[in-house]
Amino acid sequence: MSPRSPAMIKSAIVTTASVTDRFGLPIQANSVQRKPADPFDFGGGHIQPDKAMDPGLVYDIKPDDYNNINDEVDIEKRNLPSIAVPNLKNSITFTRTVTNIGPAKAAATYRAVVEAPAGVRMTVEPPVIAFVKGGPRNATFKVTFVAKQRVQGGYAFGSLTWLDDGKHSVRIPVAVRTVVRDFVADTS
Repeated sequence: MSPRSPAMIKSAIVTTASVTDRFGLPIQANSVQRKPADPFDFGGGHIQPDKAMDPGLVYDIKPDDYNNINDEVDIEKRNLPSIAVPNLKNSITFTRTVTNIGPAKAAATYRAVVEAPAGVRMTVEPPVIAFVKGGPRNATFKVTFVAKQRVQGGYAFGSLTWLDDGKHSVRIPVAVRTVVRDFVADTS
């Protein structure tokens, strides 16, 4: 494994995890019979160490960046291997940057596969990211969430997966809660 930051190691573990069990069925929630688990139950999923050693792409963040971001205001600025939107009223756009940690001299192209949470339109721009031979190793993209239903409710789950020519599948979990109002006194 080449030198990687703690955030890159976490990213490799989360983005290569499996959300199915050893039989290919959805992971089940602990102590609840026949209830499929969600990302709040399993996080990224079951760890797959062999895939984490060669994840293809990773999300990195410097330790100081954690301290410079306000928890409530700047959620869309953290370059984490997951996305959580606790209060989606209309729309919000997240910016993420991935680093291609494959061979430096190799070209790679990844396409986005979106599994939007129920009641939410989720788009990725650009939907394809390409790394040219010997070129930059980072690519930045935007993920936009738009509430299709204005319903006060619980979280809905989805994912964003970057796929290359078949070797790498880089998946991040997504959790979105649409709201009509944040608080009783909120009238915006």
